[in-house]
Amino acid sequence: MARVNICGFSKAQLVEVAGYIKADTLEKLNQKEMIIQSRETFYSKYGKRALDFVLALMALIITFPINLLIAIITFFDVGTPILFKQVRIGKNQREFYIYKFRNMTNEKDANGELLPPEQRVTRWGKFVRKTSLDELLNFVSILQGNMSFIGPRPLIAAYTERLDNRHLSMYNVHPGLECPFHEALDHTPAWQDRLDNYAWYAQNVSFSTDIKMVIRMFSLVFSRESTAKRSVSQSGAFLGYDEEGMVIDSTAVPEKYVNMYLDNHSFKSVEEAVANRYVQHGNYPDKKDDKNQAA
Repeated sequence: MARVNICGFSKAQLVEVAGYIKADTLEKLNQKEMIIQSRETFYSKYGKRALDFVLALMALIITFPINLLIAIITFFDVGTPILFKQVRIGKNQREFYIYKFRNMTNEKDANGELLPPEQRVTRWGKFVRKTSLDELLNFVSILQGNMSFIGPRPLIAAYTERLDNRHLSMYNVHPGLECPFHEALDHTPAWQDRLDNYAWYAQNVSFSTDIKMVIRMFSLVFSRESTAKRSVSQSGAFLGYDEEGMVIDSTAVPEKYVNMYLDNHSFKSVEEAVANRYVQHGNYPDKKDDKNQAA
């Protein structure tokens, strides 16, 4: 089946397409698989949290001057507020907030609407993202007990609703700052790779697993090849699964789901839908705060 790139769609358009995919495949896939339960150990229940608390407290103290400097630069770069928060899904599918420094302006188009996020990220914001300095405030979430140092990256609620039972097992553990792949990949990671890895980690969490992942994380940080791959990685938005249970993202959507959307809105092409992406849905970018996330 032909696949179509719809990364130019608005958030609301992507949500609608994801709805078609979910209605067509998710229930069928979940009938074949049960949610996998992770084995609890003393480390997973108590030891991991104790280490996270101590290390997060130390990290916040050490990085306080850096965060203060980022806060000052952010104030002069984009003004107030200097922070924004996003809802993410944590262990047992509980919602929590993550906090980051803002890195977008409030530039608007001729109609008075905010420009797309990629056009509003400042030069300083690009630097902060590239160097992962925007992740430093996540130590607060770790200290609060909402996150861990090692674990599946926290997803937005819209993505959680699209996961099948196998990948939902990632919520057996706390989300983390990083979840390095337990096996080396010979290609740029896609959503399929990441979700498979998250589920693997949740089923294999242990002290030895975390030690191995920390070592692997540091090796990746100092690897130019890995850094280059991550900087150009563009996997689009996670939308669901095809009939074989393989992940679909917005870079390659089965044509039948795209045609469902186009027919429902009387668009003749994807290009026409992109050109009218805010008109049909009234889905203008949020004026209240920056939503640095895909649909």
